[in-house]
Amino acid sequence: MEKKTRPLISAVVTTFNEERNIKECLESLLWADEIIAVDSFSTDRTVEIIQSFPQVKFHQRKYFGAASQKNWVMDQTIHPWIFIIDADERVTPELKEEILRLLEEGPRSDAFIVNREVYFLDKRLRFSGWQHDRVVRLIRRGAGRYPDKRVHADMKVNCVPAVLKHPLKHYMVESFRQYLPRIVTYGFWGAAQGWRTRKPAGFFQVFGRSVWRFLRMYIFQLGILDGMHGLVFCMLQSFGTYLKWAILWEWRQNAGRGFPPDLPEFDEDEETWKKKD
Repeated sequence: MEKKTRPLISAVVTTFNEERNIKECLESLLWADEIIAVDSFSTDRTVEIIQSFPQVKFHQRKYFGAASQKNWVMDQTIHPWIFIIDADERVTPELKEEILRLLEEGPRSDAFIVNREVYFLDKRLRFSGWQHDRVVRLIRRGAGRYPDKRVHADMKVNCVPAVLKHPLKHYMVESFRQYLPRIVTYGFWGAAQGWRTRKPAGFFQVFGRSVWRFLRMYIFQLGILDGMHGLVFCMLQSFGTYLKWAILWEWRQNAGRGFPPDLPEFDEDEETWKKKD
């Protein structure tokens, strides 16, 4: 009997100053039939490390947010299936085998959700809201697209996604020196998104949303069971929420005085957001 040939798969990863992560990330993708990395003009050794992998196709592109970058790099792939990963994530051997097996057997859906195990410093967060961290990362070409958002964009798919059994490992925070600038940057990007969509920014948003974020994660999502790691992490997330709404409030105050905000550049190319087959 002739052996069935599985569909080919492309793996894509986006990077910016990920010299501590990118080597292990790429090593966890070497099973893919195509690997593409798109870098946002890193200033550390990220590019050098990527280019040390001869099988990785390398691009550089201006960064307009994760959604724009991932849509763009998906359009550079050549195979019918696409796996999306961040530089601080790793594909486990179990997840690799599961993906290859389902492609060989015939996928039951055009999109698949992957659970993530999130690590904060040296500890896995089992609660704090991350016990339900699930993202669409494996899709058939044309089955999904990221929406036009500068930050925190979840892929939209045109089918009911199935769920993979084995998780990704997500090493989200290694140090405050690495993570705090990201919180600040995301705060500005979130505020910019709110500005574009005319979100209000008053007492409820600045105070209420920040306090609720902490209570939701630490109390209702059981962050307290993650010990000191959970307390510190939940407070960091609350600070990020505060920063987003406080920046938006400040912009509205200054706009009333004739000083509009200096917004980050958004990707206005319609091709980035158009559904591709």
